Amino acid sequence: MYKLFYAPGSAAMGVRVMLEEIGAPYELIETTIDRDKPRPAAQMAINPNGWVPVLSWKGGAMYECAAITVFLGDRHPGAELAPAVDDPARALYLQTLVYFSNAVQTAFQLSYYPDRFADTPAEEPSAQRRGIRRLSETWGVIDDQIGNNEWVLGTRFSAADIYLFMLTTWLSPDMGHPPPDAFGNVGRVAGNVAQRESVRLVYGG
Repeated sequence: MYKLFYAPGSAAMGVRVMLEEIGAPYELIETTIDRDKPRPAAQMAINPNGWVPVLSWKGGAMYECAAITVFLGDRHPGAELAPAVDDPARALYLQTLVYFSNAVQTAFQLSYYPDRFADTPAEEPSAQRRGIRRLSETWGVIDDQIGNNEWVLGTRFSAADIYLFMLTTWLSPDMGHPPPDAFGNVGRVAGNVAQRESVRLVYGG
């Protein structure tokens, strides 16, 4: 039984999709992404940053969405969500997950939380504008990487596609973000992921 500290709209939704794909039993523990509101003590004990997702199981616990994604994919090979260590696609899989985490998510943080990147409130709009430009840059890299492939890794569905879909749900045209369909290959993959039963369960639709 996994326990997933969970808040709607957060990266925990992507981890939940993975758990559904794997078919592993899990319990959702309600929390929040509002840093001004209290969060469960057990969550804070695992991740003192207060962020989600946080995943625990008998004998262990961890945080960081990309790390959890790799962990679950490797721990449940029967779900075929991750290439094996000796699979030629493993390098692209890991590279993409780290790029999502380090580059794309950082661009989102610049856009949504410019105060974390600016010394003064007056500088926050500049940080936010840079985040929006960076979103276009990073999604462009992913769009080119996908090319004409059916999925991120080519012909095989993987956890990288779940991660991609999760990130596209954070794009907000009202904030000046590029819409997913601005990048044809990204939008196509995200649309295919959206049809999966696991995604429909977690995200609705």
